[in-house]
Amino acid sequence: MGPSAGFGLGFVLVAWGLVSGIWAPPVAGRFVVEKNSLMVISPSEIKGKHDSAIGNFGIPQYGGSMAGAVVYPKENAAACDEFSRPDLFRSKVGALPNFLLIDRGDCLFTKKVWNAQNAGASAVLVVDDKDEPLITMDLPLEDDESAKYIQNITIPSALIDKRFGEQLKTAVRSGEMVNVNLDWREAVPHPDERVEYELWTNSNDECGAKCDMLMNFLKEFRGVAQLLEKGGYSQFTPHYITWYCPQAFIISKQCKSQCINKGRYCAPDPEQDFSTGYDGKDVVIENLRQLCVFRVANESKRPWVWWDYVTDFHIRCPMNEKKYNKDCADTVMESLGLDIKKVEQCMGDPNADSDNPLLKMEQDAQVGTGSRGDVTILPTLIVNNRQYRGKLEKKAVLKAICAGFEETTEPPACLSDDIETNECLDDNGGCWHDKASNITACKDTFRGRVCECPVFNGVQFKGDGYSNCEAIGPGRCRINNGGCWQETRDGKTVSACQESGDGKCQCPVGFEGDAVKVCENINECEKKTACQCPECSCKDTWGSYECTCSGDLLYIKEQDTCISKKASEAKATWAAAWVLLMVLAIASFGAYVIYKYRLRSYMDSEIRAIMAQYMPLDGQGELPNHSLEEIHA
Repeated sequence: MGPSAGFGLGFVLVAWGLVSGIWAPPVAGRFVVEKNSLMVISPSEIKGKHDSAIGNFGIPQYGGSMAGAVVYPKENAAACDEFSRPDLFRSKVGALPNFLLIDRGDCLFTKKVWNAQNAGASAVLVVDDKDEPLITMDLPLEDDESAKYIQNITIPSALIDKRFGEQLKTAVRSGEMVNVNLDWREAVPHPDERVEYELWTNSNDECGAKCDMLMNFLKEFRGVAQLLEKGGYSQFTPHYITWYCPQAFIISKQCKSQCINKGRYCAPDPEQDFSTGYDGKDVVIENLRQLCVFRVANESKRPWVWWDYVTDFHIRCPMNEKKYNKDCADTVMESLGLDIKKVEQCMGDPNADSDNPLLKMEQDAQVGTGSRGDVTILPTLIVNNRQYRGKLEKKAVLKAICAGFEETTEPPACLSDDIETNECLDDNGGCWHDKASNITACKDTFRGRVCECPVFNGVQFKGDGYSNCEAIGPGRCRINNGGCWQETRDGKTVSACQESGDGKCQCPVGFEGDAVKVCENINECEKKTACQCPECSCKDTWGSYECTCSGDLLYIKEQDTCISKKASEAKATWAAAWVLLMVLAIASFGAYVIYKYRLRSYMDSEIRAIMAQYMPLDGQGELPNHSLEEIHA
């Protein structure tokens, strides 16, 4: 696509930081308004078919139709304020849904539809306030207020022209029953049993709510997209928007930091701040890499791998963790079995003063052809050469794609959410895999494969799920010995795995090494760290050592010395004698204590008896008289 004043103006605006979020440059071409049919059933005076422009938010019912009764509010006709009750426009049981007719102006289209939805409306018809061709009701620039409700709009909306809108208002005010039918069945062409669709996207993940919406969609829709592609039901093509830097600005700091190939291909600064973080050229290079990933994967008959790469790159290489770079991208490509050299050859030299063939094709593709308009909104989805309008959400997009199939040729993915992609059957989906225990972090879901460290036989694994998962906690040694060294000799098994503590591998006593691949004998005899007395003879064994003494000497390990067995026996005899003496002494002392206690008791009783004879005590019976024979008995 040749230079245009629009591109130059777009660059200047971004360069001065006046554009926020994802910005799509204006194109010297045309914008096609996607329409659906609105049929008035009654009253007869305005009965017939009319055009309406599909809103670029909410969820249009692609492939279907919706009948309803038109309601025009007596107050808050522009729906810029919240309505008084949440059920104000909710239809009664058995009645047609209510389509709220509201006026254009005074606030954003999205705010009008949000307020109508919260009041119970099933759809919204916005009446234009001027006589002009229909336009697309688009999303506003991102701000904190709009971001709160845009993603929660679920009802369809459409813009109708001023003349038709006034006719509907007049009929409703006069008490007529106004019934209409919104029809999306022809919004997407459906010529055959295969759907061609494109997604204009971006690798930038620091642009706010729109980036988050796009990345969430890629993750959610990946599984369905891969099923459609593998089954031959669809042909998907990713695209990336770039613009060029005007000749007068090529040597400027802005152009150099935001563009590659000498100003030919540019992207906005991710943070809208030239002094910090990543530059626009970093985004262009990653966009180019993702285009080449798709080309290389397509050449190897695996085009669906693009979905795995872009989602894995977003998870593993985010800007806010300073991982948005080539090294991280290479790691992702390697895990998915992509040929890194072919991808690099496809990308070419970003510093070359010449066109990049792939990016040049992307710029040319931005210009609309046939029934498709120019791509001016990012992200943009195109189905069978028609721009999709509505919320970028899995079920809504799938409905639009399924509407593109010829009737009765819809694939199973259009009929059920509960279909798995079975990506894990192919090299474990690029996830971590322990071949020894046949444990994998790959899980198949209808959203595509996910790499999450598993729980196996009650043992929890932790890690990133892509390159590593490690068993932790109790039971970890049951799984491949916790990744630690282990060896068995002569029926004896020795392991470096620890169930408790910090969980790190540690060689047991008598061994040394990294504890993961090897633990070797310390060889204390060879290193002369044990059994070093003159009479000692040392022999290293597996995990220990044996020390013997010459003659009749006995080895004492604690003192690392040899002593005579007789001396040892004498020591044992003396020890036994001392123990016996101590026992006798303790027994004698105990007998003495008992004797003293009984003698004292006897003396006390005798003294009390004598005193009782001369001074009888009140209430004191006669005390017994003990003889000495009784005491000594």
